[in-house]
Amino acid sequence: MTSSPKSRRRVLVGISAIAAASLGVGVVAGSRITSPEDAAAKTAPPSASQITVPAEKKALSSKVVGRGDASFDGAVNIRVETSGLKTPAIVTGKVPAVGATITEGKALLEITGRPVIALAGTLPMYRSLSPGSKGPDVLQLEQTLDRLGFDPGKVDEEYDGDTARAVERLYEAAGYDAPAPDEGLQQAVDGAKKNVDGLKKALRQAQVQLKQAKAAKAKDLTVQQGAVDDAEANLADGRQALNEAEFKAGTPLPVSEIVYVKTLPRRVDKVNVERGGTVNGVVMSASGASLVVTLKVDVQTAEHLKAGMPATLTLGDGSTVAAKVRRMTRNGDNYDVVVAPNKLTAKQIEQLRDANVRVSIPVKSTTGKVLAVPIAAVSSGSDGGARVEVLRNGKIELVPVKVGLSADGYAQVTPTGDATLTEGDQVVVGR
Repeated sequence: MTSSPKSRRRVLVGISAIAAASLGVGVVAGSRITSPEDAAAKTAPPSASQITVPAEKKALSSKVVGRGDASFDGAVNIRVETSGLKTPAIVTGKVPAVGATITEGKALLEITGRPVIALAGTLPMYRSLSPGSKGPDVLQLEQTLDRLGFDPGKVDEEYDGDTARAVERLYEAAGYDAPAPDEGLQQAVDGAKKNVDGLKKALRQAQVQLKQAKAAKAKDLTVQQGAVDDAEANLADGRQALNEAEFKAGTPLPVSEIVYVKTLPRRVDKVNVERGGTVNGVVMSASGASLVVTLKVDVQTAEHLKAGMPATLTLGDGSTVAAKVRRMTRNGDNYDVVVAPNKLTAKQIEQLRDANVRVSIPVKSTTGKVLAVPIAAVSSGSDGGARVEVLRNGKIELVPVKVGLSADGYAQVTPTGDATLTEGDQVVVGR
């Protein structure tokens, strides 16, 4: 049976379609058949590549960083010795408010109408002083008067006339009359003055009698001359007694009118008295007028710190304040490091008050910018020396280096020998 051309075309199209379908199946099937070698190649991890960063020029600073509590420096309790008063110790004025500043040479309180003047010193006022007093408390007083510019004369352990006059100037500067001597001492001065006046009169009379005897051309003037000599000697003794009486009646310093505080100025933290009340024990508590921050460090860390080192305080809003290490005090197994801000605004004082803040104290630093790489880039060679790996032109070079200061994750490095390492060189920090 002979097929028509149209029928043959349909058959060929069908065969072509079947062939194409078979080819597609073969391609798909072939793509799913993988040799063991190809499978291993596809599942193996990729070749390791280096992680590099550029060497940099930067200043490095090694720091002690911690957190500290802010407070007003050196709280103390202030007491007034009132045992020398002849009347009840009634507070009559000058009661300070909390937050007020106690200034050296000024009255911090008034008791029975008299001032209690604050002075800086370590030895407490334990007795009244007056001309003739001697001891270390007199020396402290004269040192203080001299420092304040009141000229106590020779600074020693003796309260003399110069000391008394300097005390007068102290009271005058504070705005008060100087203390008066005991009534008995003033009466002694008055009596000595009258005695001197009488002795002067007696001398004049003796001198007149001697003159008259000479005018009468008396042959023996022994009696008249003797009377003049005795009168002169008596007057000299009287004047000496007056000088001693005036010396003893010089300006005293009552124990109840001076309070020594270790350092001044200070801030009043608490007031325990009120006007009209009676002084009994601590009259007020005061701390340093300036805020400080105290942080605790261990003994090993303390070995790297000393007073005078610069520091930085970070406030709650992220701003920073320049400061210095004021002192370090052993406290059990640790050290208390007291850091004082250089200068504070009113806003910063409020931010610091009773706050816990970050403290940073540089203990070592480079002089300007140095060549530095991440610490992770530094490794040890077989000879024990330090080295860094540098990627140059697709190859790794080992560059021996000398390592300097390490800080903030970076190390100062200097290439040794003929090796070169410059800013921008790519150093390997990982793979």
